[in-house]
Amino acid sequence: MIDDAAARAITPELLKDEAALGAALGWQDNGWPDFSMYYPIFTAAPGSAIYGGALPREKIRNAMTVGAAAVFGDAATAFGLDEPLPTDQLETRVTLQRDAHCNALPEDLLPGMVEAQRLRDAALARATVAAFAHARASSDTPRVVVIAGNGHVREDWGVPAMLRSYFGEDAPEIATLGQFEDTVDDGSAFTEVDVAAPPEREDPCLAFAR
Repeated sequence: MIDDAAARAITPELLKDEAALGAALGWQDNGWPDFSMYYPIFTAAPGSAIYGGALPREKIRNAMTVGAAAVFGDAATAFGLDEPLPTDQLETRVTLQRDAHCNALPEDLLPGMVEAQRLRDAALARATVAAFAHARASSDTPRVVVIAGNGHVREDWGVPAMLRSYFGEDAPEIATLGQFEDTVDDGSAFTEVDVAAPPEREDPCLAFAR
C-alpha cells in the first residue's frame, strides 16, 4: 500500500508517532481506510526494514490497456508476465474480479483488471526479492513477511508463484496465510487459512450503487 520511495522515508522517529507517520506516507490522500488500522503493522517488528511494493495509479491503468508485461518493463520475463494466462485460469480470475466488484463493472473491463492485478503482484514480488537480498545479507536466518490481500498471496498465481519463477530452483521456502470471513473460498491456494467473523460494516457493494 506504500511505494518504495515512501518506505525509504520511514525513520525510527516517524515510527513512534502514528499521526506523523500517516501524514508522511500521504495515507489519507490514497483513499485507504483509516491509518489507525494499519499503524500496528508498521510497529510490529521494531528494527525490521520496511519495503514498499505499490505502483502509481497511472501504471495500473496502463496495464489494463497494454498489459502488465509492457508496463513492468525488462524484468517482465523474470516474473512470468510475458506468458499469457492459461484459459481456465483467466476465466477464473475474471470471475473473481466480477464478484469482487459486485457485478458492477462492464464485462470488457474485467480482463484488464486481471492484468492490473498481475502488475501489482509483480511489483510486490520485485520488492520481496529486494527485501530478501537485504535480509540474507544481514541475517543468518533471513525472513521476509509480505502483507497483502488474499488475491495477491495465493500460491497458484500470486506473488509466491512469481517468486518461484524468479528464483527457480533457488527459491526460498514460502508459506502463505489466507484470511477469510465466515467461509473459506479456496483453501487449497494457501499454506494455512484463518477464518473469522466479519466486522460490522456497511455492505461494500452499496458503493457501486451510489
